[in-house]
Amino acid sequence: MKISARNILKGKVTEIVTGATTSHVRIDIDGGAIVTASITNEAVADLLLEKGKQAYAVIKDSDVMVGID
Repeated sequence: MKISARNILKGKVTEIVTGATTSHVRIDIDGGAIVTASITNEAVADLLLEKGKQAYAVIKDSDVMVGID
């Protein structure tokens, strides 16, 4: 994965809370630090996100995105 954002934190998905249109994805980035991203339910499905899967929290300005390999 190559992107312009410089703040990329690797971790594992610990929880996905699904709402009507968006989900809150919690990623443990080691040492118990948790980053939470709010992304669309469609993005969760497209990325095949599930608890225990490796993912990246990608931080650009005030936005937190989620990426996978």
